Amino acid sequence: MTLIPDALLWATSAGCAATGAAALFYRARWRAVDTRAAEAAQRAAARDEEARNLAQSRLPGLVFALQNGTPPSHGMLLHPSLANTETAAAYESVLNQVAQLLDDTSRRAEAATRSAVLACVRSVQSLVYEQQGSITRLLDTEHDPKILALVQPIDHTASQLARRLQILGVIAGMWPGRQRDDVALLDAARGAMSRIRDYTRVRTPRESRHYVAGRFVEPVVLALAELLDNAARHSPPSTPVEVKFVEAHQGVSVEIHDAGAGMSLEARQEAARRLSGQTPVRLTELRNPPSFGHLGVGELARQYGFRVQLDEDHSLHGGVRAVVFLPHALLSKPPARTEPSAASEEQTAYAAPAPHIDTSATATAGEYEIAPDGLAVRGARRAGPRPAERPARRPLADSEPPPPGSGRGLAAFVQGTRAAQTDSPQISTPSPTSEESPR
Repeated sequence: MTLIPDALLWATSAGCAATGAAALFYRARWRAVDTRAAEAAQRAAARDEEARNLAQSRLPGLVFALQNGTPPSHGMLLHPSLANTETAAAYESVLNQVAQLLDDTSRRAEAATRSAVLACVRSVQSLVYEQQGSITRLLDTEHDPKILALVQPIDHTASQLARRLQILGVIAGMWPGRQRDDVALLDAARGAMSRIRDYTRVRTPRESRHYVAGRFVEPVVLALAELLDNAARHSPPSTPVEVKFVEAHQGVSVEIHDAGAGMSLEARQEAARRLSGQTPVRLTELRNPPSFGHLGVGELARQYGFRVQLDEDHSLHGGVRAVVFLPHALLSKPPARTEPSAASEEQTAYAAPAPHIDTSATATAGEYEIAPDGLAVRGARRAGPRPAERPARRPLADSEPPPPGSGRGLAAFVQGTRAAQTDSPQISTPSPTSEESPR
């Protein structure tokens, strides 16, 4: 009978042990389930936070980078544990598609903007050229000083408008136009000077032996005009703008010095970026209000192979110095001069004028008055023939300096001529003795 209770005890103990083991087993399984559930909840929370980070940070950062021309960056994952997962790959695919869509949209907008700008420039430019042609014909046929005084400012304003249209067309991808012959560098600087508003403040050198090749004349003149206009507008109106030519081993430099207040470091860096021509110009990314001058000069420099730099350390007047370096590839040799014979020179210098002068011929071959800055005064051409008693003057070559002592002789000749005119109003053809050259 004692074996029965022991068996019951052992059975009860075994049952309790089995029940405890089962409880431990199920408890471990529930613990594992809870762990996996917690991990799944954490992953879901991480994906939710990553989605919010995509919408609030990564996408706006990508759009900002593309709109401001900086390299696109997708940003980093908020949770590195999601790297190499399907979620990360899906988010990366979304970012790439948005970047491609924005790039395609920007390209289409840029192409449409350039087409619209070019169409406007061409239509307005043709009207400006037509206006300039009409003004030129008026100035060539009309000799009333009052009318000329009113028309010349209009002509000058039209030339400035044409320059602004040219530089805008260059930025939009249009050819500057106006193929020319080889031109002296001094004449190119004077041509640029005539296209700005404050041209009276510009001081150019007296001479230069360098010539600009024909296909580069208009780009160089246009770039110099923009830099001269920029120097004049950013300096006091009572100060000069100095132009200097510096000959270098590999070319020649044109220096433009102003007396302005200078530029900040950020402005100089931005100007250097624009003048380098290395950054593509996008019309849809210009600031408001847009600035075309430096962008146009940089585009011309990139297309035609010259360099433009700005600095303040070497300015003559404490302002800004702009340097345009023209390599030898842009220059040409001076044209060959034909030397007239001694007999023809003497005949040209001392020949007596004919008693009858055709007024129609003199109307087209009249002389121009020369201003102190060396430019011809437009509209100041003489309408009538020159007096018959004045001997013809010997023309000098453009770059030929006068001989030593010629000033004193010319002054004596002028004084003698005036004295003769005062004593005898009716002067016949001068005798050979009175036509002898002065000392």
